[in-house]
Amino acid sequence: MTYQKSTRLAAGLAAGATLAWALPTLAHGIVLGYEPVNSVEIQAHYDTGEPMAAAQVVVYAPDDPNEPWMQSTTDAEGLFTFTPDASQPGNWEVMIRQAGHGGIVTVPVAAANGEEVVSEDSGADNGTAVIQGQTDTTSSENLSSVQQGIAIGAVIWGFIGTALFFARGKR
Repeated sequence: MTYQKSTRLAAGLAAGATLAWALPTLAHGIVLGYEPVNSVEIQAHYDTGEPMAAAQVVVYAPDDPNEPWMQSTTDAEGLFTFTPDASQPGNWEVMIRQAGHGGIVTVPVAAANGEEVVSEDSGADNGTAVIQGQTDTTSSENLSSVQQGIAIGAVIWGFIGTALFFARGKR
């Protein structure tokens, strides 16, 4: 009888510890943003604040969204800077990926002559590209309750199975 109680206690403790540990660490999203300057500076970091250092960066021009215009990586602080070609107005797509995490940020660029202004208050001057700031966020909050339940259940099942394996003793 004591053996069964200790096994149940170990399984219960493992399940409780798993729930406490698994809930805040199911997954993490990323935050991408940029600042409007002559060049575009993109900051890429996880939603925990950790920079996406050496992440892969692919830039697509508006006139050919299927062919990469530029490929590079972020620096140690998760920063990437590029200067879009002002003669190609439109939405520039910048894709950043690292270890299965990633996102795309759209950088709207107006024509140098001010014809295609992205918004009314962009302040386009002739001869300059207008780049407006925006932030795209991908987060683990996008998991449905079913997906969260399955992930938690799988972790609990693994801990219970491990506890029972070690609790059975040698035969």
